[in-house]
Amino acid sequence: PTCLFFLALPPRNLPRAKTRPPRLSRWGKGLGESRQRAPDTHNLPLLELPSKARPFEAAMPTNGRPNMPKFHTLRVKEVRRETPECVSISFEVPEELRSEFAFLPGQHLTLKAELDGEELRRNYSICTAPQEGELRVAVKKLEGGRFSTFANERLSPGTELEVMTPSGSFHTPLSAEHRKHYVAFAAGSGITPIISILKAVLHTEPHSRFTLFYCNRTKESTIFREELEALKNRFLDRLSLYFLFTREKPGIELFHGRIDAPKLKALSEKLLDLEDVDEVFVCGPEPMIRAVRETLPALGFPERHIHFELFTSPSGPLVPQAAGPAKARPQVVAQVEVTLDGNRYDLELTSNGESLLEAGLR
Repeated sequence: PTCLFFLALPPRNLPRAKTRPPRLSRWGKGLGESRQRAPDTHNLPLLELPSKARPFEAAMPTNGRPNMPKFHTLRVKEVRRETPECVSISFEVPEELRSEFAFLPGQHLTLKAELDGEELRRNYSICTAPQEGELRVAVKKLEGGRFSTFANERLSPGTELEVMTPSGSFHTPLSAEHRKHYVAFAAGSGITPIISILKAVLHTEPHSRFTLFYCNRTKESTIFREELEALKNRFLDRLSLYFLFTREKPGIELFHGRIDAPKLKALSEKLLDLEDVDEVFVCGPEPMIRAVRETLPALGFPERHIHFELFTSPSGPLVPQAAGPAKARPQVVAQVEVTLDGNRYDLELTSNGESLLEAGLR
């Protein structure tokens, strides 16, 4: 596929376990937590917002229904290199459009551009909190991705793009009265909506805590690493941060490898007391999301409090489809072993002519 985009899906409606009072003791000071001081390279850090910063905080219209998303022409304000394969893009929002571009943490923008005579549309999550007063998305370059390559190699300040007003349901109500413990699992560019939610929680809920498990190939490929470490240094008692790598060997084996069912069980045994967790956010590839949605409920966490945003490709959804008429089961014609990012996968190719990619997504 040439690009990945996001699809927000509601969790299944299961009854919540009995209400439990939140624990307010210091949490997560142990194994693997990031404590290293990092330079604050961002010009609008969450905790030192200038008085002139005006938040993009969304409000529900008086009729109780959200406004219909629509495109507006916005000028690119800044293109910032985040990693060798990722840039973040901020936009200038005219005064008369600020209310239309108000957003909730976790929502996304649809960008539209004409490249080589063809109109392309791609969805990218907003990576700032509403309180920062800045509209910014991150775009990771994908092999063969026309829009992501354009954004990483050719896009510059002053360029005008068609930008749709924010949309998406990957969020939860926040309140200064909450005393919650939020946990998030992110992989790769799945950090983009998660960091928006994380910063909004730290800003809006002074009595809440946030724990992030963030998986990448290497330290160098970790998007927003310095910003996350700077936030950690400012919120030592309220933010717990754990980096996992698939292509680097960290000093502790627990933090090597992707986030799958065995890893989730190990993390819950050593670092997470699920009885002390109120809500879980997950964003990344489908296998990780499936692992979280299956493993945490099996360990006693209510599935209805797992919020997820699923990566899909333009070729089709990666999520279960509604049941239809019974069809003959395709015959398995080959078994293939694939090694990706140091991990081995056993795939079955069926007689319906699917590709290796389709088999992997299945």
